[in-house]
Amino acid sequence: MRPHRAKSRAQFGGGTDRGRPAAGRPEPSGPQDGRLRTAIASVHRVCPEFQPVQVLRRGGRSVLLAGTVGRGTAVAKCLLDHSPTRVERFRHEIAVYRTFVRHRPPVRVPRLIAADPDGCVLVAERAPGRPLALQRHPLEPPSPADLRAVLGAVSRVNAWQPPPGSFGAPVDYGVRIARYHGLGLLTDRDLSDLGKLLHGLSRGGGRAQFCHGDALPSNVLLSPSGPVLLDWEHAGWYLPGYDLATLWSVLGDSPMARRRISRLAQAGGRDARDAFLVNLLLVLTREVRACETAVRRAMRDPGPAPGCDRTGLLSAGEEQRLLLRRLHDDCAMARRAVRAAVGTR
Repeated sequence: MRPHRAKSRAQFGGGTDRGRPAAGRPEPSGPQDGRLRTAIASVHRVCPEFQPVQVLRRGGRSVLLAGTVGRGTAVAKCLLDHSPTRVERFRHEIAVYRTFVRHRPPVRVPRLIAADPDGCVLVAERAPGRPLALQRHPLEPPSPADLRAVLGAVSRVNAWQPPPGSFGAPVDYGVRIARYHGLGLLTDRDLSDLGKLLHGLSRGGGRAQFCHGDALPSNVLLSPSGPVLLDWEHAGWYLPGYDLATLWSVLGDSPMARRRISRLAQAGGRDARDAFLVNLLLVLTREVRACETAVRRAMRDPGPAPGCDRTGLLSAGEEQRLLLRRLHDDCAMARRAVRAAVGTR
């Protein structure tokens, strides 16, 4: 039996943090109480009606609280790590939710209640539904019906045409490729092949596509009225297929889902295929980098991985190494597909 991987972070739909259970009611009783009280005070400044009920996440970067506003349930997120990158990303998420108030996207999203970009506080409704997955890389494949619903929602997002200037472009492809190459994550051949595909896409018009930007199964709630997409801090304009590449990269235990995603990504012709492949190799490279960091961390602090089954415990390091091996295999597959695509240009 395969071990369960660490659970995903909680978002605007409830859940638990990565490998940590929900912390319970926000009662001051621990070493982080000062930060928790500060976070609650920050939330009350922007939304005095918010009544905290439960701590969903309390980490070094942010605090996520479940509570009520009037008769409705709500979630409040307060940033603790005020580094420039984190602040910029948090303010972008607030801007996205505010844009959604004026221009409704074609999928269900949590309704904005209150926000403070300067204090980095965001309060939104707590959307109902069950998460499509609790792990970043789910062990259990989504059912055909669930996969169909999620791909339908992602396709509607990607086909949406919000007003010009509403969103930016979160990824500078040339800069990201150069950075990964400088870190040794991409080879000289990768650099050349990706450059050729990007050049071909630019000559063909290079039309961008609006994407969620972090279309992980753990960021999708399945409600009776349809999927609810959470965590929009990376939303913006990308090369077509970025959301599909993200889904493909984390559904390694579901060959059926991957085949369906690949067919959908290539249905738009050669340019759509090439854009998907560029996105896929970059997304997989990012996952490799994150997994390598997790392996190093686990080696410093070995122990059973959170959520392992009773029949065969793996250490956190062993679990991450198995995932890393699969991601390297996926990268090799993506490289071969990119090189084949270059040959058709």
